[in-house]
Amino acid sequence: MYRLFRAALRPVTYSRWVHLCVPVLMLAVWMFIEPAAPWAPLLIVVPLGLLPWMRLAEGLQAQFLLTPRDRDSRGEEENSFSTVASKRWSDRWRTLLWLEIRLVVSMAALFSTVWLPVLTVELITTALGGTVTTDNVLPFTPPPWAAWLLAPVPLVLLLVVIVLLGDLITAIARRLLGPSAAERLTALEARTEQLLERTRIARELHDSIGHALTVAVVQAGAARAAGDPEFTARALNAIEETGRAALEDLERVLLVLRESGQRPSQRPTLAEADRLLESARASGATVDAQLTGPLDQLPGPVTQEGYRILQEALTNVLRHCGPVPVRVRIDMVADRLDLEVSNPLPERPTVMAGSGSGLRGIRERAALLGGEVDTGLHRGGWRVRARLPLERIR
Repeated sequence: MYRLFRAALRPVTYSRWVHLCVPVLMLAVWMFIEPAAPWAPLLIVVPLGLLPWMRLAEGLQAQFLLTPRDRDSRGEEENSFSTVASKRWSDRWRTLLWLEIRLVVSMAALFSTVWLPVLTVELITTALGGTVTTDNVLPFTPPPWAAWLLAPVPLVLLLVVIVLLGDLITAIARRLLGPSAAERLTALEARTEQLLERTRIARELHDSIGHALTVAVVQAGAARAAGDPEFTARALNAIEETGRAALEDLERVLLVLRESGQRPSQRPTLAEADRLLESARASGATVDAQLTGPLDQLPGPVTQEGYRILQEALTNVLRHCGPVPVRVRIDMVADRLDLEVSNPLPERPTVMAGSGSGLRGIRERAALLGGEVDTGLHRGGWRVRARLPLERIR
């Protein structure tokens, strides 16, 4: 009884009721055309069910009327019903079977919706002492006091029937209108691509914005400690240049998020590595850089990810060690790109807050290209060495 009371208060009960009544409209129209053949609509739905767009229409109806709450909570990420046109004959036959079953269940719902309220009206009429006519649907004529007691029963029974038929038609719809294996695989691939894109954007923001903020903090601290107006001016210029570059990267990422910008082809490359090296020098670090090979001819993914790896390595040096000497070696050989950033460890490392995801991001970038990264202590200092293959990218 409690479950029945709760069902009476749920909006989905009545939206399912509407869903059950929709097919009856076609039946009502047909009854005006040929009342002697009420079974004909069962044959009429056969050609309709084989139309590809019918699965789309039925899936949308089921989504909005049978499980509206599920749709609100899960959105487009996971739908109980297929909302695309039929692409295979198996989907068309499932749609046809669904239409036939839906029409039969709807007839049962229509019968209950019409005759049970009429039964209540007849009981109330009998209780008031009304005359029982030949149209009376009561199987017997109860006394007035019994008619008053029995009057609510048909309405309660109608609610029970609607709830049960609603649950039944929803379960059948999930079975027959649910996404096929091919549709589920397509949705899974799209979801995977979306997650990979989000991960890439997170790395972009971490590397670019993290580098800019690290340079700004180091420059501001050094300028305040130096107390030299000329040094302070240089530090402010470095902060301005780094911040402007970070804003460009941020705008590029936001354009991708809005799906109004071009794809990552506009991302910075190793041809712009001098910008990172000058930023590190302006922060007080002594940078010994040696870049060999035609870096401007590197494949797009390698040069873009290589730039971010170099950026994150320099950011980690400034963040954890401060303005210490840095050795940078970038060498393009026949089949790979070698990138190495090393620095000595100071007696008192500079401690700055961070998420600890920088080295993990470097490894992820290299792994996406089939490369490898070594990080750790080396000859009393710290070294980041990445090897990115070129043959797999070309």
